[in-house]
Amino acid sequence: MAEVRFQQVSKTYPPRRGGAPVEVLRQLDLAIADGEFLVLVGPSGCGKSTLLRLLAGLEAPSGGDIFVGDRCVTGLRPAQRDVAMVFQSYALYPHLSVADNIGFGLRRQRRRTPLQQLADGLHRASAGLPAPLRFPSSREERIAQRIAEVASTLELDHLLDRLPKELSGGQKQRVALGRAIARQPAVFLMDEPLSNLDAKLRTGTRTQIVELQRRLGTTTVYVTHDQVEAMTMGHRIAVLNRGQLQQLGTPMELYQWPSNLFVAQFIGSPPMNLLPVLAVGNGQLQLGGRRFLLEGPVRSALEQWQSRGGANSLTGGLRAEHLRLAPATNRNLPAELCHVESLGNEQLLTCRLLEGDHLVQLRADPEQSVKPGDSVHLEVEASGWRLFDASGDALPAAAAAAPPAPEPLLPPLG
Repeated sequence: MAEVRFQQVSKTYPPRRGGAPVEVLRQLDLAIADGEFLVLVGPSGCGKSTLLRLLAGLEAPSGGDIFVGDRCVTGLRPAQRDVAMVFQSYALYPHLSVADNIGFGLRRQRRRTPLQQLADGLHRASAGLPAPLRFPSSREERIAQRIAEVASTLELDHLLDRLPKELSGGQKQRVALGRAIARQPAVFLMDEPLSNLDAKLRTGTRTQIVELQRRLGTTTVYVTHDQVEAMTMGHRIAVLNRGQLQQLGTPMELYQWPSNLFVAQFIGSPPMNLLPVLAVGNGQLQLGGRRFLLEGPVRSALEQWQSRGGANSLTGGLRAEHLRLAPATNRNLPAELCHVESLGNEQLLTCRLLEGDHLVQLRADPEQSVKPGDSVHLEVEASGWRLFDASGDALPAAAAAAPPAPEPLLPPLG
């Protein structure tokens, strides 16, 4: 196991057809802890897969350095980096059995003399003969044992003699995982490994990968565009956009406290509702003709922003769960219900605010009787607001109050 560090890593592709050079990564700094499961997310073309390929050694960076543990691997060949990659397309060898695909990397880890190669070949050729007639090879016996261990872990024992064309999509994915695991690398790299699976199979395989990583404790970098995978699999999520790191944190940190408007819109399903608001003092926001009192850390953040002379025009963000259907009162927002999505355990409602003509989404109980065209009123949770300045950056939340200092211990009397 080992930590991974990217220091000022850039990647620029040369111009094509008279165009400008394509800058995919821009002086990116990122540290991944030993044993961590880090998920890389971002829109298409943001540099996720490129970052993975740079770490694997399949491409060379235009600038900066990459470290695996204490070693700088920037100039090393892929085989020298002690990393294993699982590709989106599985990349299994069609002419090799499941067992040989799993053991492929093991057989090419070290150079062998022609005599050793002959001994290993004779051992494999005589594998079907009675024990006294088999040619001995301690190396091949160790490889066979390792293949059996990995196959047992991934429940592939009964498939070892099959070819890839005889496997389902989920089985192929497990074989690709097994090939990576068998080498016992310092770092696992996974490039959207579940994108070719159906929804049910994706859920089961996702659980398997998480459990496997937890059991092995191997540092893992996982690229995906799937929101559910990002939120449920990783210890931390790194959000990339246009080759730059937007935010790095736990799934709940990114969901509850996005660092900018891009993260607020990219993380979460549905995305955060964004509304133009005015800061009017005393911890209050004004939306149209209505005022809302803030509570919690976001109120402190607004008061600090105003004390520094920050602009009053802000963007207010609300997650779908921070809006509720409520009776008509002076504080609640009148709206028209535009669309209803029944999801079984809840309903996702899309409403148009009558004042300002803004669309917002909220969650409602599945038993709630509503239909498009209904007039409704929306209550806003006072602590649910998130605020962003004109440049799109979030107003920093106030630091939590320090715990009271413990009372001093006095010596006993007498």
